[in-house]
Amino acid sequence: MAENNVKWAAIPIRTHLITDKDDIVEVVVKYTSSIAEPNDIIIVAESPVAISQGRAFLSSSVKSSILAKFLCKFPDKDGSLATPQAMQLAINEVGKAKVILGAIAAAIGKMLGRSGDFYRVAGRELAKIDDIAGTLPPYDHYIVLGPKNPKEITDRIYKKTGVTTAIVDINDIKCVDILAISGKITEDQIIEILKDNPLGNDDQQTPLVILKKMITKR
Repeated sequence: MAENNVKWAAIPIRTHLITDKDDIVEVVVKYTSSIAEPNDIIIVAESPVAISQGRAFLSSSVKSSILAKFLCKFPDKDGSLATPQAMQLAINEVGKAKVILGAIAAAIGKMLGRSGDFYRVAGRELAKIDDIAGTLPPYDHYIVLGPKNPKEITDRIYKKTGVTTAIVDINDIKCVDILAISGKITEDQIIEILKDNPLGNDDQQTPLVILKKMITKR
C-alpha cells in the first residue's frame, strides 16, 4: 500500500500597504476569509503587525543620543542595531541599563569569538527591530520595532477564522523565529515548513501566506 506523504503548498497573499490606521486582525480576516480552510495555517509577517501598532519610526525623525552613537558599534554589524537611530529606539524600548549591559556582554563575547551576547543580555525583543531598508517602501526609510503582544493577535485571528495562525520573523538566510502561535500546530513544525521563506515584505507586498496541506502518495 502506498504511504501518504504530507507536503505544504504556500499561497502568498498580496495586500494593500498596511499602515497604523489598520487593524491587523481585520486585515488578515479580509484577505484570507475566502481562501483559508480549517486545516490550513495562516502566516503573518511580524513587520506589518508592528506597523499597524504604530511602531514604525522615520529614521530621520529619531534624535540619537551620544550613548546610542557609541553603543551601536557593539552589536553585530549585519544586525539591525548598527545605526545610532535604531540603537536609540532600542534604548527607548528597554532602557539604558539593559542596553549598556548588552554592549558589555557583546564586547566580551567578541573577545571570546562568540556572537549574539548583546541580544541575550539586552533582550531578544531587540533582535526584532528592522532597521532602514528592511521592508517595503515607504517603510524602507523607517525603523520598525517588534510587535507588541503578538499572542493576543494570533488568538484573535484564530478565534475569528478558526484557522491556525502564527506571527513569524523570517530572514533571507532561512532563520525562522516564531513570535506567537494559536491553533493546532507546533513551533517546530512551522519552522520546518517555512525554511524557504515564502513571505515577501519588500516589493512583493505579500505579508500573509496561507499554507495548505497537500497529501501525496509515494
